[in-house]
Amino acid sequence: MGKASQQAVAEFIATFTLIFIGAGSSILYAAHQVDLVGVALAHGLALAIMVSVTAHVSGGHVNPAVTAGLWVTGKIQTTRAGLYVVAQLLGAAVGALALRGTFPTALWKPANLGTPLPASSITAGTAVLLEAILTFFLVFVVFGTAVDESGPFAKLAGFPIGLVLTMDILAAGTLTGAAMNPARSFGPALVSGTWTDWWVYWVGPVSGGIIAAAVYWFTFLRDREPVLPD
Repeated sequence: MGKASQQAVAEFIATFTLIFIGAGSSILYAAHQVDLVGVALAHGLALAIMVSVTAHVSGGHVNPAVTAGLWVTGKIQTTRAGLYVVAQLLGAAVGALALRGTFPTALWKPANLGTPLPASSITAGTAVLLEAILTFFLVFVVFGTAVDESGPFAKLAGFPIGLVLTMDILAAGTLTGAAMNPARSFGPALVSGTWTDWWVYWVGPVSGGIIAAAVYWFTFLRDREPVLPD
């Protein structure tokens, strides 16, 4: 298996894990079987573990918004970025299918397989802004740990990255679901057929990720070349 194929498989498995564990916890949250802390920890632990075990293979993106940020700053080639996004979306879809096949219908159906949706108390525009801000934090930390070779946590980047996901869900999980990841929305939405405000979870995370990448690159990396997997 070639290197590109290995990287695609790593992104697929990592995103599958995030959806199965993360969306699974959201389904249980809707059924009042876990609280918001449980949802935040499930997402954070899943991401931390998967980034840690795939970083040396693919860079551990697990998120089209992260890939987009690296792409606009020239840290990943266009073809490779496209391959990553396809693998991430496929992993998300298969992860949602696995949830549908293993969780009782009475659990997953009311929660739409854990599809994130804006709360009725906020507008779609506010949801986009929230998702953009939350994803800014996530991608900024990705650059500061996994991308910047002078960062203090280069070998343990998964830990702080997972903690960002945890803190963001604790802060805004009840408002937008705190997806911060188009794949996190896409997989459950596709399998459950829930497309309400689906665009929020593309526009918000991708814009926030690109802004964070640009800010970090222009501020800290412009005169240096970060070390990334080929």
